[in-house]
Amino acid sequence: MKIADLGEVALHYRDEGDPDGPAVVFANSLGTDLRLWDDLVPLLPAGLRVIRYDKRGHGLSSCPAGPYSMGALVRDAENLLDFLGVRDCVFVGLSIGGMIAQGLAIKRLDQVRAMVLSNTAAKIGAKEVWASRMAAVRDGGIEALADGTMERWFSRPFRESPDCTLWRNMLTRQPVEGYLGCCAAISGTDFYTPTAGLTLPTLAIAGSEDGSTPPDLVRETADLVKGSRFHLIRGAGHLPCVEKPGEYAEVLTGFLKDIAHV
Repeated sequence: MKIADLGEVALHYRDEGDPDGPAVVFANSLGTDLRLWDDLVPLLPAGLRVIRYDKRGHGLSSCPAGPYSMGALVRDAENLLDFLGVRDCVFVGLSIGGMIAQGLAIKRLDQVRAMVLSNTAAKIGAKEVWASRMAAVRDGGIEALADGTMERWFSRPFRESPDCTLWRNMLTRQPVEGYLGCCAAISGTDFYTPTAGLTLPTLAIAGSEDGSTPPDLVRETADLVKGSRFHLIRGAGHLPCVEKPGEYAEVLTGFLKDIAHV
């Protein structure tokens, strides 16, 4: 197990593949850990350096007292990449991870040469919605949201399969303080204006059954970045790398090849 001690936070991470290869960095969604990418990573081309991590308050990373700001989450990613000596990576962020991707690209273009905005947006949800969700978690724990979250995360066939249990368990076992902290970060974030100033190569990925960040919302954010491309994965919800890892890998690999990153 690898832990990067970054001072205010200690982040659990994996650093796999070719240590001298071009880096691809993965940041996962609210309520998941770095296992989100388990089925995808083996499908990526050889020669890449593949880095993934648990954001603060999730997985095996430390859980500072909340609430968190998006600036703190971006700084965590920035400090981790500095710790690992990463420059010119392709940063793949899903949901809150995609917000981190936008923030990092705005702040550190030396670290990020291209980004993949998966099932995310420049602004996700209204403050009142997040306040209601956080109140429900304070009252009943993450379990209180679990069934509704599975409906937003996955298509009906996947929800009815045994595989869904793993993801429900992963969600409910995240630290409550970390989950609430990241909810606060999402609630307070609006990247419309800064993201509209970005010009780096960008791929946006959406799931047709996504109840958290519907395809139109993802496309709207993609359209902020000049020259971006958009791909819809049909039959998948908020976590298409779980439901359709083959198609996800194919689209991501095509993007990496088109920008000469592999």
